[in-house]
Amino acid sequence: MKRTILIVDDEIHLTRILEFTLRHAGYDTITAHDGREALEKALSRTPDLVILDLTLPVLDGAIVCREIKRAADSRGVRVIILTAQDIARREADESIGADLWMEKPFKFEALLEAIDGLLGGAATGAE
Repeated sequence: MKRTILIVDDEIHLTRILEFTLRHAGYDTITAHDGREALEKALSRTPDLVILDLTLPVLDGAIVCREIKRAADSRGVRVIILTAQDIARREADESIGADLWMEKPFKFEALLEAIDGLLGGAATGAE
């Protein structure tokens, strides 16, 4: 069974590029463009991993991350914060609960390596 990644960013062109890249790498994808939509999809579909921007309309990405991590059904969900903000200050904020922080612009190879590392290295879940 393929692993599923929820991509959350209000930049639609970036979500489309990420969706294409991740599908090509063997992952199923779901997209959301605001915090409320992201939280609803994360809690109803329980993806294996969420790529989450911090600056989102409706609900802030930090709130979305905390709620995903707090929800009983999604405790195993990994979260990568992918943001244009300076992460040096934010990484120290452990209350957000992200598994990994990456700054935009980023290299797709580095993102794919990070995803593989967090999910055990296999897009299909077979280790």
